[in-house]
Amino acid sequence: MGAAPPPSEIFDRAAAEGQRRLDQSTLELASTSVIAGFTIVFGHIALGIVEGLVEPEFGEVGKIAGALAFGFGLVFLVVGRAELFNENFFDPVAAAVEQSGSWLVSPILRLWAVTFALNLVGGLPFVLLLSVEGALPPSAATVLSETAVELVHRTAVGEFAKAFTGGALVALLSYLLQGVDSVGSRIVLAYIVGVLLALGPFDHVIVTVLHVVFGLFLGAEVGLAALAETTAVTTAGNLVGGLGLVTLTHVAQWKGASETNG
Repeated sequence: MGAAPPPSEIFDRAAAEGQRRLDQSTLELASTSVIAGFTIVFGHIALGIVEGLVEPEFGEVGKIAGALAFGFGLVFLVVGRAELFNENFFDPVAAAVEQSGSWLVSPILRLWAVTFALNLVGGLPFVLLLSVEGALPPSAATVLSETAVELVHRTAVGEFAKAFTGGALVALLSYLLQGVDSVGSRIVLAYIVGVLLALGPFDHVIVTVLHVVFGLFLGAEVGLAALAETTAVTTAGNLVGGLGLVTLTHVAQWKGASETNG
């Protein structure tokens, strides 16, 4: 097994990938963002079905089983090269830093805004479709409803902490993916992060919002005000964790390595 590339090489790969993402046409960016939105819903479905089947017999083990099932949702995203909000934090920032180009700020904001909006546009209709009576097993619908209620009844501080961690995890995934070369390695990394997200559960704003909307459509006691608050707090936590912790520290690492190597 070969050694992982040095941080400077990982950063250069990330910058190249970030430039590719920033150079996408509007049609490409819109379509890959919509694809990511409905693709991640397969993770919700897997979690609900598996946890619903296991929990009655084995109790809390059901949550572990559900998390193990949810991990495949992130695998689908990574292998399919779909554009998920927060997962695209590190690479475009690396491109901007490497080129010292302030002109990249506008394309970065465009990338994040379009991704955020169209992830939801892609996911919400699929969630609505699967919320129709009979589309999912009753036990899965129960799990998804209970998860939604749990999410909106957290304290704002607790929600922010979980979102901070979730943002850091997903941004870290972006960095780590640039350190491997094989599809198999990418699958393993994506799966591990997906499982960790669901085990926390740590919050990724798109995943969390779609979880809550599942509950809303399935008749859980989830109001629009609670959904809006959860969205705002989770987005803030993802930004601080993904950008403030992971992205900026790896930028500092790259700068330090550049100074060391002259």
